[in-house]
Amino acid sequence: MLGKSLPEMSDNFIEIDHVTFGYDASRTILNDLSLRFQRGKVTAVLGGSGCGKTTLLRLIAGVHAANSGRVVVDGEVVDVRDRAQLYRLRRRLGMLFQFGALFTDLTVYENVAFPMREMTDLPEALIHDLVLMKLNAVGLRGASHLKISEVSGGMARRIALARAIALDPELIMYDEPFAGLDLISMGVAAKLIRTLNDVTGATSLVISHDVPECMAISDWVILLAGGGRLVAQGTPAELMASTDPEVRQFVRGEPDGPVKFHYPAREMADDFGLGVLP
Repeated sequence: MLGKSLPEMSDNFIEIDHVTFGYDASRTILNDLSLRFQRGKVTAVLGGSGCGKTTLLRLIAGVHAANSGRVVVDGEVVDVRDRAQLYRLRRRLGMLFQFGALFTDLTVYENVAFPMREMTDLPEALIHDLVLMKLNAVGLRGASHLKISEVSGGMARRIALARAIALDPELIMYDEPFAGLDLISMGVAAKLIRTLNDVTGATSLVISHDVPECMAISDWVILLAGGGRLVAQGTPAELMASTDPEVRQFVRGEPDGPVKFHYPAREMADDFGLGVLP
């Protein structure tokens, strides 16, 4: 049911339990946020820039600790001070970074092989076959010999996806997977996310502000607003049919509504004509 209450789910892989977080005392990024992500499903977290979507991923991965509340992954509370726990967690996690984060000095093949070489003791012959399998899954087996400088932006995003699934993770987190892609590449990326989730049984968390793609591939959709505030959550159909003004404005891309374009500021008359920098 569309709303701010937690969905009734029998098997949650991730639980965000009353989490509050800010990088400093002057600004709260996430405010008393509670969410659940069901095992084996694709969940999209939508919202405008600066609402805390990427910060949420960092908390799940143990990059930062919550100021208050708990982050629970597969029944275990994430403790950023426990290095052994973080290694176990990250071994089970695949991450598609917002800008790919590929190693530009390595070839396409070497980028995908990197986590296998770092995290496993697999023989090189087996790594070779696994890398080609992952690249084939994203349609780039024939590009394995290329340098990163020789591939397009859309290809780079698919290479990053192949690297993210290199270790067959149980949890795959996608940070803005559709940003900067043309319409064809965007459609391919969306289909890959859905297919990989269904084939591998992984839990997928998609952070984005691209509404059509997320609505097409997600099982559950969460909408956040500034300050990490939960606006609504539900199935894609429920959010698209919502009459809530804030939900409608975001999913329909309307310029006028509760969400303002301008960052909060003083009155214009107070800033102009004074000859003094703020």
